Amino acid sequence: MSTTESVTTPRGPDAGSARVSPGLVQPTVAATHRVALRPSAWRRLTADPAHGPLPALLVGLTLLTGIIDAVSILALGRVFVANMTGNVVFVGFALAGAAGFSLAGSLAALAGFVVGAGAGGRLNRRLRHDRAGLLAAGSAGELLFVSMALLVIAVPAPSPVARAVAAAVLAVGTGIQNAVVRQLAVPDMTTTVLTMTLTGIAADIRAGRPSPALARRLVSVGTMLVGAFVGAELVLHVSATLALALAAVVLAVVTIAATGTLRRPADWRVTDRQPTSARPSVPGGAPLDPAASVSSPREGVRP
Repeated sequence: MSTTESVTTPRGPDAGSARVSPGLVQPTVAATHRVALRPSAWRRLTADPAHGPLPALLVGLTLLTGIIDAVSILALGRVFVANMTGNVVFVGFALAGAAGFSLAGSLAALAGFVVGAGAGGRLNRRLRHDRAGLLAAGSAGELLFVSMALLVIAVPAPSPVARAVAAAVLAVGTGIQNAVVRQLAVPDMTTTVLTMTLTGIAADIRAGRPSPALARRLVSVGTMLVGAFVGAELVLHVSATLALALAAVVLAVVTIAATGTLRRPADWRVTDRQPTSARPSVPGGAPLDPAASVSSPREGVRP
């Protein structure tokens, strides 16, 4: 018997006692809700209800980080320009006299990153109400500094001073990126650091119940790995200039895509809207309608 055949409408005096068999209808309704509440991993990246296309755009910045760090480590003297934790460790190695580490390059990258993060903070204050505008402006600013670094290392056999300057300029761009991404606050999409992302993956595996964020975490790790691999291949077998040019192309794509989102108003762009749970409510628990809260002086007054 089909589901539709199991629902009958009796007539006569027994009409009020009609019952629907829960065993036949309930599973179909529940399955429909499960399908509706579980969007695909791709849709969560490109059309997340809370973040719109931001996760997909931040995947692009994660790819960029892998490429840029490959250039900085392999061509600029073992210097991190996106991951300052590693860079502080490298400064310690250089101070201890370990061979192959550039104290000047690491300090230059740290200084550039601080300057970039400060500039990103000013962007955050100016554009904090529009996440799309913030990402577009931040990406455009970073693209400017990546292009400047590309010009610095494009000369044949750059000197140690030129490499340190390139590291500092790149770090300014990644400092802007880190400050903007921190303000955007998309979960599991830091674009530069994967420590907590890997911790979340391990926690999901240990619990045996993958969370909805597992796919996003795996994409972040895989994307940075791909970026580092491609960047290293280009630096080792072609040139650091070409690798950095690829980074500029990736960043240009992110900038253009972020700018394109400015044409369409959307809820995810707004950061200062008040959630429903924070609105004042009537004693019954329903949110209070601001329009309904203003009543006429005569309303409710009996003659």
